[in-house]
Amino acid sequence: QVQLVESGGGLVQAGGSLRLSCAASGRTFSSYAMGWFRQAPGTEREFVAAISWSGGSTSYADSVKGRFTISRDNAKNTLYLEMNSLKPEDTAVYYCAQRRGRLLGTDPGDFGSWGQGTQVTVSS
Repeated sequence: QVQLVESGGGLVQAGGSLRLSCAASGRTFSSYAMGWFRQAPGTEREFVAAISWSGGSTSYADSVKGRFTISRDNAKNTLYLEMNSLKPEDTAVYYCAQRRGRLLGTDPGDFGSWGQGTQVTVSS
């Protein structure tokens, strides 16, 4: 079992940037694909971005494509999400998650371990 701890959330004005981090411990981080999801009040958890075990492949939701960048440092057991040109509709709790395999995935049901989440609030 892997333990995931997100950090880096906060309050930012529209157009600003934030960098989220997800520190992993326990289960081998580098062997599995990872992802970021988000959930706003009253909505279902939605896919944001995913990265393969090696970092060689990535996938993004259309709503964040061109603004967000997912990356990982397997030597540091850390996952990142660089968020630029933030919009009020990006406001949500952001979760990192570890997939049950090495390849990309976007379905939350394919991810077996989740962090506690970090709040991102974008003011207009």
